[in-house]
Amino acid sequence: MSFHRSRPREPGRDSARAYLVLGIGTFAYFSAVAQRTSFGVASVDAAERFGAAASVLSLFSLMQVLVYAALQVPVGVLVDRYGSRVLVAAGAALMVVGQVLLAAADTVLEGVTARVLVGAGDAATFVSVMRLIPAWFSPLRVPMLTQFLGVVGNLGQLVSVVPFAGALERAGWSPSLLSLAGLAALAAVLAAAVLRDAPPGTDVRRREPGLRRTGRVVRESLAEPGTRLGFWVHFTTQFAGNTFVLMWGYPYLEYAQGLPDRAVSVVMTSFVLTNVAVGLVLGRLTARRPGRRVRLALTVTGVIFAAWGVLLLWPGAAPAPVVLVAVCTIAISMPASLIAFDVARSFNPPHRSGTATGIVNVGGFTATVLAVLLTGLVLDALHAAGFRPDRYDPDAFRLAVAAQYLVAAAGAAGVLATARRVRHRHGPGRV
Repeated sequence: MSFHRSRPREPGRDSARAYLVLGIGTFAYFSAVAQRTSFGVASVDAAERFGAAASVLSLFSLMQVLVYAALQVPVGVLVDRYGSRVLVAAGAALMVVGQVLLAAADTVLEGVTARVLVGAGDAATFVSVMRLIPAWFSPLRVPMLTQFLGVVGNLGQLVSVVPFAGALERAGWSPSLLSLAGLAALAAVLAAAVLRDAPPGTDVRRREPGLRRTGRVVRESLAEPGTRLGFWVHFTTQFAGNTFVLMWGYPYLEYAQGLPDRAVSVVMTSFVLTNVAVGLVLGRLTARRPGRRVRLALTVTGVIFAAWGVLLLWPGAAPAPVVLVAVCTIAISMPASLIAFDVARSFNPPHRSGTATGIVNVGGFTATVLAVLLTGLVLDALHAAGFRPDRYDPDAFRLAVAAQYLVAAAGAAGVLATARRVRHRHGPGRV
């Protein structure tokens, strides 16, 4: 059965109020992305501040992403029950606390604890804002608006790349992090004041009490092969860009490619702008060709790792234009991962949308955890073995990044296996 595209328009849908709600929700996600990606920009400063090795430094992003992934299903259940407004405002408030604590942190434990709070707040945001789109807009608008949310929200990376990086260099650790806390505080206030879960007279929340019903919804979502396919599509498509922007992108560009700070900022800004351009195209393709979503996701993944292959096999540092093109190709992973949510939404009814979205969102962040950890472990193992005197030697980075191909291969196998099950149950032309 499909739950996707054929309902008549309801009062309040596609209205000016709907776009205001979407705008505030998108700003909250924009802020969350800025908080999420800020540590990648600050990773070199963090290594000096905390005296951390590569594997220890990766704990900051690793724990943040682990918490994010672990909370996706609970957040999906909570948003189905309590609504988006409560979850978005609470998530932004948690991120305020996390960034304030990180600004004052002097030890690895304090820093990791702070990033865990940021990850918990971030976890509450995307799933909750995603739930607003089918509640406020007609089904045919949903794929494009989903891409709009992802594209504009991911522009929050620009806050990390430009003003935050500049503030970090000029004002230092604590003032720059407190400025991000201020952005999250604004998102919390706007979400509490303006967001509404659905148009007037409509209640999309499910208030039935008890764990039994919650467990049933989770089981039903997991039993649907379309949800599992969404998980694996997200797993496979998102982690390359996520790993790059959350942890290893800046160190790789600085140490492995030898780019100066200004060039790194240009490359990372281009990464974000690529999300915008490609996201709009992918949204249109997803809406018009739903039967080709799996092929599209796998094609994008292949292109991304071909780009990585060019950088890894290039003798010495690659020319700056080659690095720029390759990084912009890696950036495609972020908008491509949104295909996964359209897949899951096609096969789940509205009352399960938050839970199914949460399950899908676990995929990419699980893969990110694996990729971040693998990269750090390989760098440390090579350094300990005396492979090169410098931990972040370009040749060491080649081997460390190459380990991510294992994650991509596992994801592609998961996509192919679950796509067969979806086609068997729902028909060959559905994905």
